[in-house]
Amino acid sequence: MLLPVLAAGFVSGCFWVLFAFCFHRDRSRYRNCYFLSAALLSMIPLILALSGDAFADVAAFMACAALLFLLIVPLFLIYNGIVMIRREGRHASQLLSLALGVMILVGEAAFIHTVLGFYLSDRFPTEAAFYHSASYVIGAVISASVIYVSAAFLVFMVYILFLQVLPRKKDFDFVIIHGAGLLEGKRISKLLADRLDKAIEVYRSDPTPTKLIPSGGQGRDESLPEAEAMRAYLIEKGIPAEDIIPESRSATTLENLQFSKQILDRAGGRRYTALVTSNYHVYRALRYCRKIGLPCIGIGSHVAFYYWPSALIREFIAIHAEKKHAVIFVLGWLLCVAAVFLPALV
Repeated sequence: MLLPVLAAGFVSGCFWVLFAFCFHRDRSRYRNCYFLSAALLSMIPLILALSGDAFADVAAFMACAALLFLLIVPLFLIYNGIVMIRREGRHASQLLSLALGVMILVGEAAFIHTVLGFYLSDRFPTEAAFYHSASYVIGAVISASVIYVSAAFLVFMVYILFLQVLPRKKDFDFVIIHGAGLLEGKRISKLLADRLDKAIEVYRSDPTPTKLIPSGGQGRDESLPEAEAMRAYLIEKGIPAEDIIPESRSATTLENLQFSKQILDRAGGRRYTALVTSNYHVYRALRYCRKIGLPCIGIGSHVAFYYWPSALIREFIAIHAEKKHAVIFVLGWLLCVAAVFLPALV
């Protein structure tokens, strides 16, 4: 029993060391998502090895939990999509969780159909006939595709959640606050108020003098820059005006950071920086920070639970729309689909 425990512990330890090293170097790298998931999955053999005589019961419990999770997730996403439509309207961006839920449900049905057809159906007397059946080929491709997309999204989600639970230091010189659209062109939205309230929390818990940089320009349908509306909100909440440096030229997340960095560069001296945005948006903002050479810590503000799945799906799509990640994602999908038909070629 000792040898399996040591072997599983060694493998798991290697994965955790690899993740810790890469995360320490740069927490905005996408590879961290996969290293963290690999480290977590490596705990399963260790737990099973440690279970001893209860191995069968622990394995059965894990299998049942995984099966229950697979059944619940698509139903939850479909329900969440319906809630989003009722609360936010029928815009395309609000249909993402519903679409993903339906996609996963179809993929699970296709997977069951494919597996049962391969093992139970007597319609095809040979393996070759199975692989040449259009029905089963389509089912296999659909199930492999859905499994691949779902796994990639789950890996991404786990890392986003991990970023939120990390302890952080409280000694910042600047706190950048990402803007969001104003209601009726002038009022602070709930989403933006949550970001501002989180920045105020960081400001008040900081033992050293901190400057807040509300960042956001004026949209076509807005009567004033977002940064000015944010500044007024901060002052109303008791933040001294001299501790607020508005950045009112930006129109995108990247510009938020670029123009805020210019403020930091002009300030000189020590520049320990935090950026505050909605929790689902922290990772992509950190990626932009790396791109422009702005070292900082990402801090996520609260987002309504019903809104979070669709928002996270948008972030996932935005990351994979980048050329490098799009190519890697497609290559991974092709390998996944090819693996389904590998037994027919052996």
